[in-house]
Amino acid sequence: MESEPRAAEALIQGLRRHGHRAESVATGARALQLQHGADLVLLDLDLPDLDGIEVCRSIRSTGETPLIAVSARDSELDRVLGLQAGADDYIVKPYGFRELMARIEAIMRRVRPPRLAEQVIQHGPLRVDARTRQVHVNGRRIDVTRKEFDLLHLLCFQPETVVSRRQLMAQVWDDSWSPPGRTIDTHVSSLRSKLGASTWIITVRGVGFRLGHP
Repeated sequence: MESEPRAAEALIQGLRRHGHRAESVATGARALQLQHGADLVLLDLDLPDLDGIEVCRSIRSTGETPLIAVSARDSELDRVLGLQAGADDYIVKPYGFRELMARIEAIMRRVRPPRLAEQVIQHGPLRVDARTRQVHVNGRRIDVTRKEFDLLHLLCFQPETVVSRRQLMAQVWDDSWSPPGRTIDTHVSSLRSKLGASTWIITVRGVGFRLGHP
């Protein structure tokens, strides 16, 4: 959550353009009510109703949801207090959107791999097994490269979500800073060919890709 409504709306729109499902709330009390359904909480510590450090501490005491604290206060003591209250990261306003995305992606890379590694995902006739790193369509094994598997597995893990090009670069190629170029398109084209239908991976123009159906 962001304490300034106009800044919050701009931030939400930016996150959605990058393929994230994002929601803003105006108070610490509301953040405490909704935080259990979030994959990550972006918490402005300068709240109108509650002490931001206490909200941060409360969120951490009830679960392991990743949390980035945001504040205009930039002293070493402020950062230490935020991190000791349970924040996974602390970012000082004003900040650049690109820096924020890199910090979000870095935290999610640390959070997601254990969950991803356990998954055997069945999506219609498509089966993706992270334990054996094998892909099958209608029972037929499809030979894919390491990066093709990682890309497909990420899309399958979030089947209803548009995964941004930036997120693919960060999580598949471990590169948060390089502009996404033809590398992703080449791998997507190869995967479509191997899976036997271009509709398995849908391009969302200007954003990224999502899993489709044959």
